[in-house]
Amino acid sequence: MLIQPTIEKLCAMRLRGMAEAFQQQQQDADIHSLSFEERFGLLIDRQWNWRQNRALDRRLRNARLQGPACIEDIDYRTPRGLDRQVVRSLTAESTWVREHQHLFLIGPTGVGKTWLARAFAHKACRDGYTAIFLKAAELSRDLAMARADGSHAKLLDRLSRLDLLIVDDWAMAPLTEAERRDFLEICDARYQVHSTLLTSQLPVASWHPQIGDPTVADSILDRLVHNAHRIELKGESMRKKRNAKTGGENS
Repeated sequence: MLIQPTIEKLCAMRLRGMAEAFQQQQQDADIHSLSFEERFGLLIDRQWNWRQNRALDRRLRNARLQGPACIEDIDYRTPRGLDRQVVRSLTAESTWVREHQHLFLIGPTGVGKTWLARAFAHKACRDGYTAIFLKAAELSRDLAMARADGSHAKLLDRLSRLDLLIVDDWAMAPLTEAERRDFLEICDARYQVHSTLLTSQLPVASWHPQIGDPTVADSILDRLVHNAHRIELKGESMRKKRNAKTGGENS
């Protein structure tokens, strides 16, 4: 049997995982002890895993997480009001995303809100959901640029379709008229069908005046607050621990 033409055909059909597994089987002297069904099953498993890994890589790349953060690396030793059981209940198959709920991470600067937001997003991507991580200022800038170049509606539509939208440093400054109208449109399109994660140094009670227009503020918060989990953090800045173990949470 000519092996190379078969491998080339598998690659042409975008079955690269199967092609790699088939090539490895030819180099395994013990593979012939397996039945055809067993060998074929191994090829299918490799192709399946290859596609799953490619899809995960694509979701993580599109999420723009801006650095490594994993739920498994959360620091529970530092006292800051972070409940291990609450985190576990939320991250078990990312149930809060599946059920279209929201999550607020609230606390002073340096307690790890941004890192935790990325970790929740990373876990959601691993569980098969699409996500994007944006600083509030970055979101405003992207929307302003899109309005200028005519792609505003397209960007709003893309943000509205994501399973999880993360906005970091939400409501740090009062919103402009354009910013609150855009965010209301995003919230309205995502209402009861997708999840949003917000991090903020301000308590939820202070968000209303930061949004500005009372009617718009009521509309935005009505679509977010009543279906949201809140994790309120406290304590000193964790940035003082930058010399902690590499790969763990330190910011």
